[in-house]
Amino acid sequence: MSGAGRHPERHTDRLSLLGMRFLGRHGVLPEEKVTAQPFEVDLVLHADLAEAVERDDLAATVDYAALFDVVRALVEGPSRDLIEALAGAIAGAVLAATPPEIVESVEVRVRKPEAPIDGSFDTVEVSILRRRPGAAG
Repeated sequence: MSGAGRHPERHTDRLSLLGMRFLGRHGVLPEEKVTAQPFEVDLVLHADLAEAVERDDLAATVDYAALFDVVRALVEGPSRDLIEALAGAIAGAVLAATPPEIVESVEVRVRKPEAPIDGSFDTVEVSILRRRPGAAG
């Protein structure tokens, strides 16, 4: 695997943590900084999971509960104006919290289903993909 990985063959494994829900105070309007709103977050990690498959060992993969806590701290933490900034912060924190020999990149999707838009819509969503330096892709 280029950049990361312990196996010479290329792995395209994915590890996903989907539909995480939190309350946060992100947005450009003053009332968005006061009243908490729902946010939904998905993570998709592109990883080399061959070692975890072979060994059946948590040390060879990623701790999902720890990732959940990383995301919760950012969504429930200090306010940001843009969900783009929130998604970028989550991506950076996830890469910092995961082993570089296992996780090559992360895609973060942040949804704001109750964005203050005067009209009918399902959700506002931003998706950000971040790769480690030197990672192929």
